[in-house]
Amino acid sequence: MRKLTHEEILGRQRLGGAQGKLPFAVVLNNIRSLYNVGSIFRSADGAGVSHIYLCGITGYPPSEKIAKTALGAQQHVAWSYHQDARTVLVQLKAQGFELTLLEQTDASIDVEDYLPRPPVALIVGNEIEGVSASIVDCCDKAIEIGMGGAKNSLNVSVAFGIAAFHIKNSIVGARHAAPVR
Repeated sequence: MRKLTHEEILGRQRLGGAQGKLPFAVVLNNIRSLYNVGSIFRSADGAGVSHIYLCGITGYPPSEKIAKTALGAQQHVAWSYHQDARTVLVQLKAQGFELTLLEQTDASIDVEDYLPRPPVALIVGNEIEGVSASIVDCCDKAIEIGMGGAKNSLNVSVAFGIAAFHIKNSIVGARHAAPVR
């Protein structure tokens, strides 16, 4: 075994290793840290997210702090800023998106048990308060990441990465699954 060179990794992506953009959007609701926003951009790029909706107090490019952790991903993932997340969610729902919260609720399921129905929009909330209560009722599902330690949640960008790659793998896996007869 040997580590791939940067050029080999890029070549593999050009040959189809990268899946491209998926029917997968993200709504960031009041994310405080620009570093978290940048990290989410970078993970979203890797997960094939087609669009990031930055809402409320969530910062947006251009920003040195976002660029520091996004490492250029903010230039490759489509994004838009909106003051009100609920308005964005109503529009996405009208377009047929399954609206899925990354949040601990009385109805949330473990992220590993979630089978997305594309197109899907993942809604991620504030680092302290989570998703605003005013938008919970317009969402279809809620997923959470089970915790085994003293803390009850992960950093928002880490949690996003786990959920985003689960959704990506589920969508890509469904595309490649053999038809059931």
